Amino acid sequence: MTEAPLRKIKTNDPSGQDRPANSTLIETQNLSLFYGKSQALRNISFGISERIVTAFIGPSGCGKSTLLRCLNRMNDLIDNVRIEGTVLIGGENIYSKDVDVIELRKRVGMVFQRSNPFPKSIYENISYGLRLHGTKNKSDLDGIVEKSLRQAALWDEVKDRLNSSALGLSGGQQQRLCIARAIAIRPEIILMDEPASALDPIATAKIEELILQLKEEFTIVIVTHNMQQAARISDFTAFFYMGELIEYDVTAKVFTNPAKKQTEDYVTGRFG
Repeated sequence: MTEAPLRKIKTNDPSGQDRPANSTLIETQNLSLFYGKSQALRNISFGISERIVTAFIGPSGCGKSTLLRCLNRMNDLIDNVRIEGTVLIGGENIYSKDVDVIELRKRVGMVFQRSNPFPKSIYENISYGLRLHGTKNKSDLDGIVEKSLRQAALWDEVKDRLNSSALGLSGGQQQRLCIARAIAIRPEIILMDEPASALDPIATAKIEELILQLKEEFTIVIVTHNMQQAARISDFTAFFYMGELIEYDVTAKVFTNPAKKQTEDYVTGRFG
């Protein structure tokens, strides 16, 4: 298994301070995935440390999003998918028969490429999942809604219209609302599948700044086609090609001194 090295890692903290890498939270062991007879992932083995940002990069169709969806079993929703190998989160095999998938997705939240707010009020978007998981007290809900919106850097923009429809927000605001909705139930991990690809540069910058803040509390895995974005916000980068993990290392090394020629060719724009 390729594992995030337990050494000082470069962070994107504005203070410029490095910090020790934390213990491994996510591991895949010889993970392969098939859509029918077509193989999309080939023997992926690596580990992701907690409370860092890990970027998955590679050309379209290389398996980035497929792998991301393996981490909270979203591929279970697709017909004719077969998975071999192991995915461990906190040492637990999430594909074990006794795993509660609903509880797993509470631990592993997801933010999609296009914002998908519920056709409800801003407040209801955040509180809906909390109610499903048993939080009923109004003052508790109020506090968590405010905290989540603050963490998503959205509170000051929406605090006076919490009962207005979330569909009235701008695209960037909707995406931050979806992030607030994901973090409201306090997952350990947040998966993000190209969360800024549909946004303008200003909204993208806000999402990137938010990701850097959230990694102090959450482990974040992001799929991105934007290599500059990966370089700006991630601590570790995994490069995939044709369903295989080609290289996985500290982001600065992947972009400035890659170990594999395929990686160098991709990050320098020779293909992809």
